[in-house]
Amino acid sequence: MDNAEQKNANEEAPSVIDRYFTRWYRADMKGKACEDHCILQHSNRLCVITLAETHPVLQEGRTVKSINYQISNGCSRLNNKVTGKSKRGGQFVTDFAPLCRITCSDDTQYTIYSCIRGRLLEVNENILKTPNLLLEKPSTEGYIAVILPKFEESKSITENLLRREEFEEIVSKRGQSHPP
Repeated sequence: MDNAEQKNANEEAPSVIDRYFTRWYRADMKGKACEDHCILQHSNRLCVITLAETHPVLQEGRTVKSINYQISNGCSRLNNKVTGKSKRGGQFVTDFAPLCRITCSDDTQYTIYSCIRGRLLEVNENILKTPNLLLEKPSTEGYIAVILPKFEESKSITENLLRREEFEEIVSKRGQSHPP
């Protein structure tokens, strides 16, 4: 039995996230150190955008003052209305489209990006009422948004993303001191 099997044997069952989603990562989003995003990709193509556990918002002692889905004067992600089986009307987002801005209690601001191209299906309005969900349950109830990539792009959207092992390697290198 390898470590993963042994770990699973000790736990009751893998979480819904670990069971049905593949974790992908985008490290240092837009060149900003440690502003890491996590994309949970379901087998049905849906992608849930969350904060990676290494994101500064989730670091010790931080609290969220506000979350704003108003990206600019003319663009609010809250105005996103999707209808029907084919999910018509959702805003189309590109890899670097801002989804929301999070302001922490120390007034530092972080912009959360879509990380992938696709149609914005929903934003999580629950985190507006209960911002602590973002801190307490970032992969589940504290998610940022749900995006559906185009069918023909669903295989290629992960080309610019990191697998968990690659992401962990980047994170471990951050902790090492750099020689002069």
